[in-house]
Amino acid sequence: MPTSVADMLASANSSVPNLSPQEAAEKICGENVLVVDVRDPTEVEETGKIKGAVNVSRGMLEFRADPESQYHDPAFERGKTVLLYCASGGRSALSGRTLQEMGYGEVYNVGGFKELADAGIETVQVR
Repeated sequence: MPTSVADMLASANSSVPNLSPQEAAEKICGENVLVVDVRDPTEVEETGKIKGAVNVSRGMLEFRADPESQYHDPAFERGKTVLLYCASGGRSALSGRTLQEMGYGEVYNVGGFKELADAGIETVQVR
């Protein structure tokens, strides 16, 4: 039986812990933390991103996260705490599930960019 996106999101949300913007702000200040914005570059250019976040669009995540890939981003290390966000939390949930399957242990969905910015987490413009 085919899987729907609703089923995929439900599965991802059941395995990837969600953090509130306040909890995310505390984690961001910690040691050995990678913040990943999985929105498309055009979205990031329009709104900015969380200061210090790495922008890796959802479609490239597996390639950037896999140390065996020619497209690997060295910011991705399996021992780091990974905080993922997108526009509303859906893509970050799916991304979190993917990273868990790839061996990343401490992975969190911190939801949508607007909620994080509204909570006072520092943002930067990207051009």
